[in-house]
Formats: sequence, structure tokens, C-alpha cells
Amino acid sequence: MPLVAGVDTSTQSCKIVVRDAQTGALVRTGSAQHPDGTEVHPDHWWTAFTEASRAAGGLDDVAAIAVGGQQHGLVALDADGRVVRDALLWNDTRSAPAAEDLIRELGDGDRDAGAQRWADDTGSVLVASLTITKLRWLRDAEPENAARVAAVALPHDWLSWRIAGYGPADESPLGPDLTALFTDRSDASGTGYFDAEASGPETGSDDDATPEQGAYRRDLLRLALGRDDVVLPRVLAPSESGGLAHPSVAGRDVDGGALIGPGTGDNAGAALGLGMRPGDIAISLGTSGVVSAVAPRRTADGSGAINGFADATGNALMLAVTLNAARVLDAARSVLDVDYDELSRLALTAPPGSDGLVLVPYLEGERTPNRPDATGTLHGVRIATSTREHLARAYVEGMLCGLADGLDALRAQGVPVEQVMLIGGAAQSPAVQTVATQVFGLPIGIPEPGEYVADGAARQAAWVLAAASAPDATAPAWSTQVATTLAADPRPEVREQYAAVRDLL
Repeated sequence: MPLVAGVDTSTQSCKIVVRDAQTGALVRTGSAQHPDGTEVHPDHWWTAFTEASRAAGGLDDVAAIAVGGQQHGLVALDADGRVVRDALLWNDTRSAPAAEDLIRELGDGDRDAGAQRWADDTGSVLVASLTITKLRWLRDAEPENAARVAAVALPHDWLSWRIAGYGPADESPLGPDLTALFTDRSDASGTGYFDAEASGPETGSDDDATPEQGAYRRDLLRLALGRDDVVLPRVLAPSESGGLAHPSVAGRDVDGGALIGPGTGDNAGAALGLGMRPGDIAISLGTSGVVSAVAPRRTADGSGAINGFADATGNALMLAVTLNAARVLDAARSVLDVDYDELSRLALTAPPGSDGLVLVPYLEGERTPNRPDATGTLHGVRIATSTREHLARAYVEGMLCGLADGLDALRAQGVPVEQVMLIGGAAQSPAVQTVATQVFGLPIGIPEPGEYVADGAARQAAWVLAAASAPDATAPAWSTQVATTLAADPRPEVREQYAAVRDLL
């Protein structure tokens, strides 16, 4: 019974699942926390990974491992493999002005033209989340650090590199070989300097690009950083191995050692873990809110509402992302001084639409729509709506209305919507489930609770293991059970009143 490990190195924690490579049956798990903040030294991720590995009973017996990780984070390395500065995470918005500058520069001063060119070239209009904007910020705000950058990696790339045994000479057995860095199309497609649908070499791209793997756009990298003489991770095919885990980390007891999969961005990992296909929509309620759809090809949405990324299988992954999701509920709990169960009970006591009380939940700025400096606003405050019940419901409805706008944006781009699944920790809230059927106006499937990103990484590891002996192997058909299907209960007044105040900033 070969075993595989999937790792989710997220904003908040590191989670590891060990599964049977053939059936997907869960064998054991482990987890460890990451520190809070929008900038974090990557050493914390390595510490959490080692703690999670121990909590999972060790990884000596796994035959393959893959890492799913938070997208977009900037990990800048110097020539000795050391981290130049704390990693800037996806939710760090200091590079918002840099994003605007880059959009206008690519459009020769015309913002609309620049936005469409970024969408055409990379699938996304730039916002502060994307890696390339953080490189421009680094160039302008910290030129001495920018000058030290010898390689640029993403969080999952860096952790895979460390699992393989690489790193600073005094901290790793294999030393600082920057050319050993590798990634996959899904995570690379969120950098802002990679075209996942490049059909071959083009101006400004890698000369050895292949149609299956896309191509880096070094001309765009140069636009942001001022130079392009930095090492970028090799982009691997979906079932291609990046090498072997160092035996001190994983695979010590396995003949030949443990293969390392290419890894994946967190949203692509979740899609793989859920077994999503074209027509499937996943609405994820984590630190961020994500409406994701698998499609044969990405769109090029110049409005910026939709990001056209790659998935972990060779398809496209269309995303509408909000910065404010489960933490909106945390804010409601803090305001009302209640736990999640009581928050849910309070929200379900108030009527749909909360009698006109509306929260626009831009509590940490916003990514979709692109309003990094916005704040949350509460509308319709009257004596009658000044109750704990109304406020609880307004917070839940505001969070979900923002995601419903993302679903509409996918429809507007012609993305098919056949099945909607609600996932993430907040998806288990009875209030969230009930309000989702009203706000989205669609039947909602609630899969069995699981670590979907880690599960997707484990499924990729099993695919890599199978492809090592059978190159044409496909991803294993592990099943995902939908625990509950909720009937649609459309209440259009909820979204109508949200739309009436959404832009009153």
C-alpha cells in the first residue's frame, strides 16, 4: 500500500494529510500554525512544516509528496539562497499603487488599454495581490534589497525546494542551488509574469517554453523589477516530478525515496481535491473568499473581475477573489461577543435582507472589486435594525453578496455554471448555508468537511507516483462525497439592496 503526502502551506497554517495512493483513504494527519501578518519570514513555514510532519507521525514511509500553497506571495532569495526580506503575502496591499503604475505603463498611459493588455498577456488585470506588483514595490521602496534578488519563488516553490534538501548552506544538506527551484502552471499563472496559454517561444518569454507548460514573460518581469536576470522556478507538467525529497524530510523507508510533485496554488489544489470539472463552481470561505470555475481555456477579462489562472491538470481555473470572507464572521463575533454557534443563531432569527440593514464588507480593503483602500460601511441603521440579530445577519449577507457578484462575473464571461459547492470552514455554519441558498438563488452542495488543498496536493502526489512507471497515467479517481444538497431559496431583495449601496464609498 504506497502512501502519499499532501501539504497545504496556507496563510494561517501548515496541514499535512497522508493518504493511500490508490484509494485516497486517509491514513493520518498533522498541522501547525503560521504567525499572523501580511509579511512573514519563510522560515516560519519550514518550522510549521516540520512540526506538522511530526504531528502526522512522520513522512519516512511516503512514496511521493506535493505542496499546495497560498498564491502570489513574494519570496525573494539572494545568491546564497537566503531570504532577502520577509515574504510579502497575497493579502499585503502596500503594492496597490505599483499595480496601477504597471497597468498604465503597459497601456502607454491609457489605463483601460493597459488593463486589457495585462488580461490578454497573463489572464489577470493587476491588483496588489499579484507577485509582480510586489516586485515593483520592492524596486522602488527597498532598492538595496531589490539589488540582492537572485531568484524569485512563491511560497509553495520555496517549501518544495527545502523539502528537496536545498537552502542556505548552513541550514540545508544540499546548499543553495537556485536552479533546483520548480513550480507548476497554476501557481506561476498568478504571478503576473507568466502566460499559461503560451503556444511556444515568443518575445520576452523563455526560449524553451512548451505549449503544455506556458512561458514566463521576462519582458513583464523586467518592466516591474527593472531587470530580468533572476532565476525563476522551472515550470513542470501536472504529473512531472521535481526530484526527490531529502531522506531527512520524507521517504527514508521507501525504495528510491519520495518523489516531489510540482505542487500547486491553493485554489487549484482545492479544485483537484474536489475533483472539479468544467461546469463545476466552488465557493470557498476561508481567509479570502474565492469563486472558482474549471474551464477548458481562460478568459481575458479586462475589467479585472475575473482572474484567468491555470488549474493543476491542464485546464484553466477562473477565479473571482475577495479579501473578505470568514474574517467578516470573525469581526461579527468580536462586535457581538459571541461564538460561531450563537452568531449563526442570531443571524437566522432576523429576516432575509435584515429589514434593510446592509454591510458592505470591505473590512481589509478589497480585491474584487479592486478597492485596496476601501473600508467597510453599514447602511440602513435605524432603531428597528439596531439589534444583535439584524447585525449578525447583515454581516453574513454582506460576505455572501460580495461572492455572488463574483459568480455573476463568471457568468458574464460565458463560464458555465452547472454545480455549485460551498467549501471552507465557514461553510459549516447553518446561517451561511441558509443565506447562501437565498443570495445565490441556486441549489448548494456541501461536500464532506476536508482539507481540500492538502487533499489535492496528495492526489497530485499519487498522480506523479503513477506517472513514474506509466507516463500516460491520469490523476487517480478519488471520490468526494457531497454531504448535503440544499434547495435554492432565491430572495432577490437581499442582493438588490446590497447593489444599491455597494458603490457608496
